Amino acid sequence: MTRPSPRQAPVALLVEDEPEAREHLARALRKAGLDTVAVTDADAAIAALHARPVDVAILDLVLGDDERGGLSVLAAMRAMGSHGLAVVITAFADVARLKRALNLGASYLLEKPFRAAELVALVQKLLAERDDLGGLVSAALARAGLTEREAQVARLVLKGLPSAEIAAVLGGSDKTVRQHLSSIYEKCGVTSRPEFFHHVFPF
Repeated sequence: MTRPSPRQAPVALLVEDEPEAREHLARALRKAGLDTVAVTDADAAIAALHARPVDVAILDLVLGDDERGGLSVLAAMRAMGSHGLAVVITAFADVARLKRALNLGASYLLEKPFRAAELVALVQKLLAERDDLGGLVSAALARAGLTEREAQVARLVLKGLPSAEIAAVLGGSDKTVRQHLSSIYEKCGVTSRPEFFHHVFPF
């Protein structure tokens, strides 16, 4: 009787220029069972992407003096045809960079400071949901009958952006975003962000 091959650990690429943070986060990811490659700059990250496919990339937006470091890695991922998950971490609420990250398919935006356990939990959640994530979102939004702009707002909410940042990314006002949110919640039969998340991801 042939034994099934052992399931390979998900591969994570961590790009963080601060040595202590990089070591701490990498250790936590490895302890959680992820095969983690930790690098310090965009060039090393792109080389790692060429060496092997990754399931999830955790990218610091600003790497030392390179203000577009994480974005260049994410752009390289997409240029290679990789559809791997991407978690963007940043201490800077730079709307232009955040918008670019979202346009490149960032899965989530995690603002510093955060605990290693928060990152691990987020990565595990995204990996567990990735096969069904797109379908769940599209189906939930379609059922609700959202307008195109409401659907844009809803997807940004699901990526973790607060209302003010959604307004900046979409070029509108915070008041308009709140109005869209009220309409989204009403159409989905919910009254808050947690209820909306549960409506889209009912598990």
